[in-house]
Amino acid sequence: MKNTMKKNILKISLVVFATFVLVSCNDEFLERTPLDAISNETFWNTENDLKVYNNGLYHLAKDDINVPIMLGHHNGFESQWASASYLDGWSDNTAPVEPRGLLFATVRAGIHQVPTGPQEFGWRGWPFLRAINVGMDNYNKAVTKGVPQATVDKYIAEARLFRGWFYADKVSKFGDVTWVDHELTTESEELYAKRTPRVEVMDKVLADLTFACEKLPAVQRLEGDPGRFTKWVALAIKSRVCLFEGTWRKYRGMPDANKWLTEAATAAEELIKNGPHRIYTSSDMAHSYNAIHRMTDLTGVSEVIYWRKYATGVEVNHWLSYHAGYNGGATKDAVEDYLCSDGLPISLSPLYKGDEVYENIFADRDPRLRQTILHPEDQPYYRYGNHNYNVYTYPRIRGTAGGTNSATGYHIIKVYEVNATVATYNVSTTPAITIRLAEAMLNFAEAKAELGTLTQADLDISINKLRDRVGMPHLKLNPPMDPRYASWGVSSNIVEIRRERRVELFMEGFRYDDLRRWKLGTKLLNKDYGMRWDAANQQRFDPDKKATIKSSMINGVPYLEPYQGTDYANPKFDEAKHYLWPIPTNSLSQNPNLGQNPNW
Repeated sequence: MKNTMKKNILKISLVVFATFVLVSCNDEFLERTPLDAISNETFWNTENDLKVYNNGLYHLAKDDINVPIMLGHHNGFESQWASASYLDGWSDNTAPVEPRGLLFATVRAGIHQVPTGPQEFGWRGWPFLRAINVGMDNYNKAVTKGVPQATVDKYIAEARLFRGWFYADKVSKFGDVTWVDHELTTESEELYAKRTPRVEVMDKVLADLTFACEKLPAVQRLEGDPGRFTKWVALAIKSRVCLFEGTWRKYRGMPDANKWLTEAATAAEELIKNGPHRIYTSSDMAHSYNAIHRMTDLTGVSEVIYWRKYATGVEVNHWLSYHAGYNGGATKDAVEDYLCSDGLPISLSPLYKGDEVYENIFADRDPRLRQTILHPEDQPYYRYGNHNYNVYTYPRIRGTAGGTNSATGYHIIKVYEVNATVATYNVSTTPAITIRLAEAMLNFAEAKAELGTLTQADLDISINKLRDRVGMPHLKLNPPMDPRYASWGVSSNIVEIRRERRVELFMEGFRYDDLRRWKLGTKLLNKDYGMRWDAANQQRFDPDKKATIKSSMINGVPYLEPYQGTDYANPKFDEAKHYLWPIPTNSLSQNPNLGQNPNW
């Protein structure tokens, strides 16, 4: 019964979208009032009309390639590369070397070119914006039919949250973007207009997000709904968008940076203090951090604010079938960022034992490292490598036969669930977390630190809640400065909050955007390396000398270099160019007034 209802709602939504999105430009059609079909004249009468229309927005927003905001695992075959977790391949967190991951490696290496057509996750998804604006032009018609304004506002709030979120993504990648807030026709001037300046667009984005925070209900989970937005979802997204914009402006000397940082802190604080969500914990502290990322059903998990549910016969993916072998593995740089168990970085802690023996990497370290990267002793627990955990020695390097290979030697197990990996090719229902409380806590702490108003109490309701989950020492104000990051020119508070963000949100798609908003793109000039690859480790993990990943020397010690011998071996990052993406040439041909981004 439940599946039938969902299918019927989806069918109705698609009919509505076919009616309004595909033919709404046809003036002759709009002048008619058919008696036996849905039309603009006979729709928009009841709350159910508004709900059904917005169901279509939720459906369109699941297209991760064209509308990369509510990111999960793209439905169907493309989930092998279109998933939020793969976005770390744009950064220094992972090193994808398989063909499916090279679109990420290309951007990470700074060798991407101006595309002829809209790039994946880029200058596309405009029909989604059109669908939003069709609704915005019509929602209030229901008020004249007796639907209370407060009820109508709830659906307007959903649409405005979608629109603000959509535009924030476009601005983050392209800077100036043409703002459109109503339905266009083929005669609309906006089709040939210049792009709207970033600061103007973002003021409108803030208005959309604020409206959504004020008008969305605290609880909205009705039978048959596709998982509707709540006030808490809106606050989380507002904190995310405002933190990005505030730090982007601060590190570029742009106006109103503190306004945006204050909005980020305020939204996150309201969510943390007044919302119903809490950090997931369990008595099994050795696995409590990665537990929610390996669950097959996230229903009732309080930390998860919004998630994507997949169902057999409705929406499926096979993301995990490819994840283990195609993400390339974590980088040396990422692994070395995890603190030691005394709360100090490896550059300062007497507990750090080095990496000469592979297992020493995990000794006396933040427990999240062992819950993110496979420790050889944990193979039986994770049953890593297609159930053959009792046959192969891990780590396994690309080129060696059997099991699951890595390009770096650091196998990622944070999101690894063996049954979905092995048994569900193209029919998996592995869920995807879109928003969780941990991110909002990190947003809060960072915004306060950037404003210079961070207190110990702020840390205790945010970052230290995350550390409590894994038994790490609390972060105190003004910790020792990690000498590796002293050149950043920021306080030790900000350094450690940024580290916490990298560790907690590893493989969740944030790192690339973080480096861009902090104006630290030059960090991508550093090559990616993997595990130590000296004679002892080669003999232990590749006695037959089958590995195809080469190594390079760092301070006289060999480490795997996954991109050696490829086009991605010598990364570039042009400070005057690469913080923004290029506008596709076909879009410029259609509207030369868009203009290209600097130096592309």
